[in-house]
Amino acid sequence: LNRFYLPISKMIKDEYEKKKKTKIIGLTGGQGTGKSTISIILKIILKETYNLETVIFSIDDFYKTLNERETMSKKISDLFLTRGVPGTHDTKMLFQCIKNLKNNNFKKMNIPKFDKSIDNRLSKSNWLQVKKKPNIVIFEGWCVGASAQKNKDLISPINKLEKYKDKKKIWRQKVNLKLRKDYKKIFDLIDKLIFLKIPSFKYVFKWRLLQEKKLRITGKGNKIMNDKQIENFVMYYERITKHMLKTLPKIADTVIRIDEKHRLKSIKFN
Repeated sequence: LNRFYLPISKMIKDEYEKKKKTKIIGLTGGQGTGKSTISIILKIILKETYNLETVIFSIDDFYKTLNERETMSKKISDLFLTRGVPGTHDTKMLFQCIKNLKNNNFKKMNIPKFDKSIDNRLSKSNWLQVKKKPNIVIFEGWCVGASAQKNKDLISPINKLEKYKDKKKIWRQKVNLKLRKDYKKIFDLIDKLIFLKIPSFKYVFKWRLLQEKKLRITGKGNKIMNDKQIENFVMYYERITKHMLKTLPKIADTVIRIDEKHRLKSIKFN
């Protein structure tokens, strides 16, 4: 609490105090790093200590519907059927959502909710209702703040998935283009970026396994993956996660290192 949560909360409060306008806090890091838990703890502290109202949502909630991804997979590449990478989110809706939250003429709004256990968006009656303008927005997600790679870096496949399923590089080029254009526009709206830095990519697989085990225990839905499917699934994320591990420590406003045992290890304010 004293080493991590209180200093981060103070940093967010100080950022808000500058202009007393809604601030967008990006919280990013590989799957299973604890973004949702950290968001909830920060929300409680911001309310209890500084009386700041916080809205939390995830980039995951803006995944395109299963139907839309099926269409993409037929038109561009089979790999777009699997949610996760840039290109599988509704960027128009997401951009509008953040613009509205930052706008002085705030209009009450609904933020979508995505259910991973059914691999689809929930009906509008289940969406998050935001009735008044928040002071703080925590916008969390595995690829929040990611930047595009140079085209030459896309040539060599990074894993078996790219080697055998993306031989012509259509998928990775499209993902990269989306990052360069649509996603950059969204990430430029972030006021402060917090990066949860994992020791290496292999922990994404380990911690993703934990998440699925929780889903299995709760027995929700029918899209729960076995270990082999998870190993295949994380390959979709590998390229961008590794690129983020290289680039974000230099550009994020706050970098929190997470150790092999999943504990917050150190914090650095850039």
